[in-house]
Parts: sequence; structure tokens; C-alpha cells
Amino acid sequence: MGQIIIIGLNHRTAPVEIRERLAFPPEAMGRALRGLLERESLKEGVILSTCNRVEVCSLTRQGFLGTTEVKEFLADYHAIPPEELNGYLYHYEGDEAVKHMFRVASSLDSMVLGEPQILGQVKDAYGYGAEFQTIGPILDKFFAKTFSVAKRVRTETRVASSAVSVSYAAVELARKIFGDLSDKTAMLIGAGEMCELAARHLLSAGVRGILVTNRTFERAVKLAEEFGGTPIRFDELPVHLKRADIVLSSTGASHFIIRKHDVEEVIRVRKNRPMFFIDMAVPRDIDPDANQVDNVYVYDIDDLNNVIDLNLEERQKEAVKAEEIVEEEVRSFRRWLDAQQVTPTIITLRRKYEEVKNVEVAKAVSMLGAEDPRTRKVVESLASSLLNKILHAPIASLKKEADGRNHMELVALVREIFDLPEASGRTEDGDSAGTGETTRE
Repeated sequence: MGQIIIIGLNHRTAPVEIRERLAFPPEAMGRALRGLLERESLKEGVILSTCNRVEVCSLTRQGFLGTTEVKEFLADYHAIPPEELNGYLYHYEGDEAVKHMFRVASSLDSMVLGEPQILGQVKDAYGYGAEFQTIGPILDKFFAKTFSVAKRVRTETRVASSAVSVSYAAVELARKIFGDLSDKTAMLIGAGEMCELAARHLLSAGVRGILVTNRTFERAVKLAEEFGGTPIRFDELPVHLKRADIVLSSTGASHFIIRKHDVEEVIRVRKNRPMFFIDMAVPRDIDPDANQVDNVYVYDIDDLNNVIDLNLEERQKEAVKAEEIVEEEVRSFRRWLDAQQVTPTIITLRRKYEEVKNVEVAKAVSMLGAEDPRTRKVVESLASSLLNKILHAPIASLKKEADGRNHMELVALVREIFDLPEASGRTEDGDSAGTGETTRE
């Protein structure tokens, strides 16, 4: 049947200039997958390509040859000398490959622990494999299980429940102060990446409206249009500040653009309705003394980073639970995979040599020159006894738990030694040797 292997690199093993050279754009995925399976020992394949990792997951007939062929494929496809990839690539086989993919999809191997994007990217990779028909029954089951494990990790742990980005931490703080944001208006001061990300999170949190101001008014107009907000000219900021319940600021100013006395006047006009200021700029945009005004809450970048540090610490604690789930699910998948290979192999082994035994018994009886039933019975008993003793050790090895050995390699070795045809994943009676289906998420 073969063995699951994963060959790849990620943000920990390779710099961005190497990762981008090995990347597979979506429009090239069909050609890449077909090229992958042109290799002799590779039976099924999926390619995962993101900004932080490139991984080839394959089912191979032979572990060592398959690993070599995947590495050759990566080098050949991208026209990179193989030696240039030395030291960057990692490879996993069998249970370690299964565990690795479960951890990747569960965001336990991501640059930001618990980030949600990776599961969608793994599903996209599976989708390409299905579209271009490079996924067979084993990888199909494997990825169905992978999605199930990722869902279980997110359901049973809080590994992805708290903010670990500056912009999202800002919105999380706003929620803690105001609770429901559906009747709140936010103002973005600056139109850079930080404000843009914050705007996305604010909209997801359900704010009523967004005001956008920037020294370059055209940039404010563009960002406001993108989010259905209202652009404000920068020199009109003091006039419109009173409209905002939440103010996020990230400019390149070298001095405070909002001072304590500005805030005091705004709060007076707002009749003491609370305001939340998030200062993401360095140097700071908002006078920290404004925090002394009643019903005003000012957080700067250090405050946000403290929130992130606490949340990361919480995620690390939850990751311990997630790792236990992964280990449990690896064992579950191993039992299923063993059943796909062990049961058909044992049946095929016994049937093949039962046929050999019957032929040899017939020869022996014929050579004895008599069709005495007792003679036939003695010969058959002797042959059966010898056959059982010969097959006992390989069958016992196939049946027992892995105990440090890779069952897929053991099955392949037994089939090779005894010259058995390749396993189909089903018994010769046509009955599935599996333990039930896993529903794809």
C-alpha cells in the first residue's frame, strides 16, 4: 500500500528568499501535481504552499526512494541545484508525517500559534489534489482525519481564542470596555497597514461606522471606500473627534496630535460618554496624560503588547492540551491505516501459500502411488503444520502493535519477501479492511 511521507521547509528552517523560490502559485498547481506523480514510487500527492511553508505530502511505495524522488521533484521543478536545498528541507515518514500534518492544520506549527488561516490553506491544498486527481483512498482518508483533528483542537481547547496581533488586541480591548460595539463609531487616524487591519477587525466586531483621516486625503478616501466609511480631512480632525467612541491612531508624526486638553474638550461636548483611544504609533500620537480624564481610556503599543504576551502565554498552556489530542488522533489513524494493510496482507499471504501447499500435497500423494485417505490425511497434516510454523512469525509481527517499528514498512517488506501482489486496501473478498469512515469537515 505504501507509506505517507512529507518533505518540505518552513519559516523555521528556511529564509524567505528560499521559501519564495520553492513556492507553487495556484495557477501552476495542476502541472506541479501531475509532475510529482510521474515519479516512479509516488502513488498519491498533495502540495501545500503558503508564505511560511512549502510541503509535499505523498504516498510512496518505498520510503527512502520516495523521499529522494520528492526532493528531486522540488529541485527539478524549480530549476534549483539540489545541493542548494541542503539544510533547509525536513522530512517525516509514517506516524511522524501524520503527526506533523495534524499539528500544521491545528496551527501548532505556525509562526503565530493558533492562527486560523492555515486550516483553510490545508483545505485548499487538498482541494487541488482532488481537482487534479492526485489523491487516492489513503490521502483522502488522511486529510479528512486532518480536518477533523483541527476542528477538535479548536473545539476542545482555547489555543486560538485570544488576540495575538496588535490590531486584534486593540479590538479585543474595545470589546472589554464597551461590550457590544454595534452602536459605536470608530475613527482611524492614519491609513497604514496597522489601521487597515484594525478596520477589518472592527468591522468583524460589528461597529456601526468608521471615520478615516490621513494627512494625504486621497489615501483616507481610498481606505474609507474600501470599508464603507467616511473620509475626514486631517485638518478637520478636532471637529470630528467628538463623533468617535473608539479612536485608533498610527501616524508618523514626531509629536502628539491629540493632547490632554483636546480630549477634555471632546469629553465635555460628548457629555462624558466614554472614549477609548488606541495609540499604535511610535513615537506616540496621543498624550498619555489624557488617560487622567474621566471616562477616557488610553492604551499605547506597550499596553497592547502586554495583552498579546498574556494571550500567547495562555495559548501555550492550551497548546499542551492540543498536543495530547494530536497524539491520540495519530494512534487512531495508525489503527485505521494498519487495518488497511495488515488484514489484506495476512489474507493474501495465507491464500497464496495454501494454494502452494495444496499443489505440493497433491504431488506427494501422487508420488506415493496410492490414494489411501489416511496417507493423504497424514501428508496434508504435515504440510499444514509446516505452513503454519513458517507463517507464524511474519503473521504475528504483522498483527502486533508497532512498538517502535513502522508498520507500513513492515507490511511492504513482508509483501516483497513473500512476493505478494500490491495491497489494494480491501480483502480479496471485496470487504473493506477499515474501521469506519471519517466525515470530511
